[in-house]
Amino acid sequence: MNRLSLAERLRNHFEGVYTACIRQCGQFIVTVPPERLLDIARQLRDEPDLRFDMLVDLCGVDYLTYGDGGWKGERFAVVYQLLSIVRNERVRVKVFVNGDPPIVDSVIELWQSADWYEREAFDLFGIVFNGHPDLRRILTDYGFMGHPFRKDFPVIGNVEMRYDPIRGRVVYQPVTIEDRVLNPRVIRKDNRYAVINEDGMGVNYPA
Repeated sequence: MNRLSLAERLRNHFEGVYTACIRQCGQFIVTVPPERLLDIARQLRDEPDLRFDMLVDLCGVDYLTYGDGGWKGERFAVVYQLLSIVRNERVRVKVFVNGDPPIVDSVIELWQSADWYEREAFDLFGIVFNGHPDLRRILTDYGFMGHPFRKDFPVIGNVEMRYDPIRGRVVYQPVTIEDRVLNPRVIRKDNRYAVINEDGMGVNYPA
């Protein structure tokens, strides 16, 4: 088995390709350009001294409000969590994408587990995975408008659905919920908040 550290092995394979190889929370993070994603992912899976043969997770990220809106990079990223079973090592791969819609290559040909993960990122963030054989919504309704994990998506949504007994089917309509701020009034009745009356004959529990 190669005795070089994971950082050394990553540098040997991808020197000049990745833009960052840092260790965070005990895990290496490698940021690669989108046009090299499939090539680098294939090497991470197939090279004998790497062998990241399992895609554990994949998710989208929206940097719209990152750093209090001071983020200058691409708005969207896709993050891949890879595991080498034989080496018991993990690496995180990050790819920044942009465009309208943002597009990146699918890795389903390398890891079949990417199937539903990519559909989820498409559904919630609107990231299109080029080459995915069945890219469609997986969590929201087929008629859902927008992508609810985007930072500019309204909290109350754009439309609501209800069952219409006259039409005998589910219908969509404009959102009827009004924005409001609730200030709950909490009244606690226990000895920690008890106040003895001045006459000493009773106990009050102030709100």
